[in-house]
Amino acid sequence: MARQYYDEMYDARGKCRPHYQEFARWLAATPPEQLAQRRREADLLFHRAGITFTLYGDEQGTERLIPFDTIPRSITGREWQGIERGCIQRVQALNMFLADLYHGQRIIKGGIIPAEQVLANECYQIAMQGLDLHRDTYAHIAGVDLVRDGDGTYYVLEDNLRTPSGVSYMLEDRKMMMRLFPELFAAQRIAPIDHYPSLLLSTLKDSSPVDDPCVVVLTPGSFNSAYFEHAFLAREMGVELVEGADLFVRDDRVFMRTTAGPRRVDVIYRRLDDIYLDPLAFNPGSMLGVPGLLAAYRSGNVLLANAIGTGVADDKSVYPYVPDMIRFYLDEEPILANVPTWQCRKPEELSHVLAHLPELVVKETQGSGGYGMLVGPAASKAELEDFRQRLKANPAAYIAQPTLSLSTCPTFVENGIAPRHIDLRPFVLSGKETRLVPGGLTRVALREGSLVVNSSQGGGTKDTWVVEE
Repeated sequence: MARQYYDEMYDARGKCRPHYQEFARWLAATPPEQLAQRRREADLLFHRAGITFTLYGDEQGTERLIPFDTIPRSITGREWQGIERGCIQRVQALNMFLADLYHGQRIIKGGIIPAEQVLANECYQIAMQGLDLHRDTYAHIAGVDLVRDGDGTYYVLEDNLRTPSGVSYMLEDRKMMMRLFPELFAAQRIAPIDHYPSLLLSTLKDSSPVDDPCVVVLTPGSFNSAYFEHAFLAREMGVELVEGADLFVRDDRVFMRTTAGPRRVDVIYRRLDDIYLDPLAFNPGSMLGVPGLLAAYRSGNVLLANAIGTGVADDKSVYPYVPDMIRFYLDEEPILANVPTWQCRKPEELSHVLAHLPELVVKETQGSGGYGMLVGPAASKAELEDFRQRLKANPAAYIAQPTLSLSTCPTFVENGIAPRHIDLRPFVLSGKETRLVPGGLTRVALREGSLVVNSSQGGGTKDTWVVEE
């Protein structure tokens, strides 16, 4: 039986959905050669702006332009309200979980989540135990990955709490659409997102107990896959972009080297992993971090966003427990559902996964970027057998999920316009309050039939419109 996909633009009878009708009229009235010319302009402008990502291990060169599709993904204002409430609820519960995990551990004592699931997790940081953070905020910036199944229901596919990326593409996609197609924005009310950098800066400043704190963005350097984004966000916020060598610690305080002499730093929006932050505390071979940073952090003299140790909450083996976290900490039912998940560390669930491997998606609990995963229905016999052996050798390192019928959106491809699978990553900012800009980053799997939307796996991006009614 053919799999049913939810089409974002057209209903089951092929009729254009109301919030897409203005765009459909414009598309029908616009000559194909004009559309093709605008797409070429978009590619040229993105290239000139240096909007690239680094593809590790690629022999043809690492710098790649992220493919941008000029057909937007639209969401109604009412639909967005539900997504927004669900994302806020989820991130609030995850922040409460982290505060509890590094303090009283009520959720473990209550039998909601097994101790070994988190305390033995490689992302759990003993250095955070008992450390009080301002407003108990651990994940100041979070990305929640959503997918839509065949019946139109949104599901959370995963949570990104360490160093979530992609917001620069969300902002640049919108700038590009407004530049190339201003008539579309004049014809309907599309919720703005250009205030995200100021919202991010106010979130970072509000997260510090210091009045008018000095904020910097800490990058691993220009070789990093998301370096464009690091530089972009620093520029848009009007703060310094620094590398580890630009900072030093004295008397448990962090300073930035400037031409006018040392300047005290109060907030570090860090875009490198825990292990590289401080060679005195974590990986002694790290050349990317700042010696003594952990001591300054533990003394309360600098704020790190996101906090050290947040990775334990977005590990894929912890993901199945998030609905229970929402019930435990907020006494509410989850607004957004999880995808059903089998934890391969459990023998009975591993047996089910091995028996149904061709039907499932298998992921590494520590994996990201679309690497280290198996999409059963698209896998060869050799790939299935390889994963079968991996699962048997180290079951705790994997989870499995059903192959979802990711929704599709019309997309420009070589042969014209065709449906391609998409997901959505809204960005959640937690400071004095928890806020989102309307929309998020829509990623699209450009290969026909592919369900993997990651840019590292050939995916592209679309502008995401929240159409206000």
